[in-house]
Amino acid sequence: MSPFFLMSLLLGLIFGQTASLCAPSEYTIHVEKRECAYCLAINTTICAGFCMTRDSNGKKLLLKSALSQNVCTYKEMLYRTALIPGCPHHTAPYYSYPVAVSCKCGKCNTDYSDCVRERLRTNYCTKPQKLCNL
Repeated sequence: MSPFFLMSLLLGLIFGQTASLCAPSEYTIHVEKRECAYCLAINTTICAGFCMTRDSNGKKLLLKSALSQNVCTYKEMLYRTALIPGCPHHTAPYYSYPVAVSCKCGKCNTDYSDCVRERLRTNYCTKPQKLCNL
């Protein structure tokens, strides 16, 4: 391999890793309750991006500490509560959602993350939509 090719490959890897780090990213979630008249579109932040992992193809040969399958996950988060409009008095009109303050690469915590696979795209409204910017 030529030195130019190796240098281009090295710079590409370095730039690729720095350009897509794990960080808070804007995201819109859609929330609706059967009893309420409207769907609420909430702008929030989630953790998204690239985390280095080690290939576990040789897992029988390596110690467990040498294997790491890190994901982009919450380092610090807070919860906010939004009011869903058009709810009858007997229905709780509130919805609490997480807001990513900072993110890290680490083990996936199933208490607040879906660690298996990306969920089906069901993030849409079936009722008239209201926007919530908090």
